[in-house]
Amino acid sequence: MEKKKINIGILFGGKSAEHEVSLQSAKNIFDAIDKGKYNPILIAIDKHGKWLLMNESEFLLNSDDPRDIKLNEGGYSVALTPQSKKIIDLTGKKRDLLVDVIFPILHGPFGEDGTIQGLLKLANLPFVGANVLGSAIGMDKDIMKRLLRDGNIPIGKFITLKAHESIPSFKKIKDKLGLPFFIKPANMGSSIGISKIYNETEYKSGVLEAFRFDIKIILEEYINGREIECSVLGNDSLIASIPGEVVPNHDFYSYDAKYIDKYGAVLEIPAKISSQNKKKIKELAIETFKVLSCRGLGRIDFFLKDNDEIIVNEINTIPGFTKNSMYPKLWEASGISYTELIDRLIQLAIKGFKKEQK
Repeated sequence: MEKKKINIGILFGGKSAEHEVSLQSAKNIFDAIDKGKYNPILIAIDKHGKWLLMNESEFLLNSDDPRDIKLNEGGYSVALTPQSKKIIDLTGKKRDLLVDVIFPILHGPFGEDGTIQGLLKLANLPFVGANVLGSAIGMDKDIMKRLLRDGNIPIGKFITLKAHESIPSFKKIKDKLGLPFFIKPANMGSSIGISKIYNETEYKSGVLEAFRFDIKIILEEYINGREIECSVLGNDSLIASIPGEVVPNHDFYSYDAKYIDKYGAVLEIPAKISSQNKKKIKELAIETFKVLSCRGLGRIDFFLKDNDEIIVNEINTIPGFTKNSMYPKLWEASGISYTELIDRLIQLAIKGFKKEQK
């Protein structure tokens, strides 16, 4: 008797500024998933927050152009109903669908910050990736850095500013962080809203730019070091990939360098670093993952200084799965293919859910 396929809902798009990155990730996951084992169901969230069930043959427009990729308008309106595991057709024209597991590939706010994870938990559905707490911690750079600091994980100096607070003088920030320094929205990924600051004029515009995306922003010291990334996989028993290095051809690893300009950065996999530093980075990646209460998957970003000091920059709890993304590339180089990686992530979601049910 043929084994029944698992219905896997790929949830993508979303209201955040990382919407287009999510579209690219969803396409890659759909293309690579083992369709002999899984029945992928494409559930898009448009930029207004509307849920749409998409036709797999035409769910994206300009799918090969990161600058112009967008959702096709052909999907029909659906909703997730709590406790039933059903995707309900709101138009009344199609049949409702049962889903067994959700793979949220939503980057940024309203997808990576615990909000969708809370909804899926209420719906009693297994889902890939970190739970509510780990997702919320990983998204908020301020809270994340405080927990890393308290967990004795090496991090750089930072200052947090909130929209209702008075903005410190440029001199005060410069005296504490040095020059240059970075300004970032606290809850955003993919290098969106980030500015590298060299002078007072850039400071003022950088603050305004970051506050466009969040009501809390982070000012971080510039760390002169190589950008090393390491992927982590697992729930309780964790493994770390070989580390890779990002060598940006831009001033820093910007959104364009990551997703638009195919020459924006060189990914050195494996990173050309000593075996001792490789070991330290893998150990520190797993320790960071644990401190931040993560589950399933995560990519930890580091700086490696010339004196071999290793600094943790941040974690990404739903890393990109685009053609240029480090997370799957590092696992491929570590001996786990894209298709096998997706399978492992789904199985980890199911196992984690069953453990919680007990």
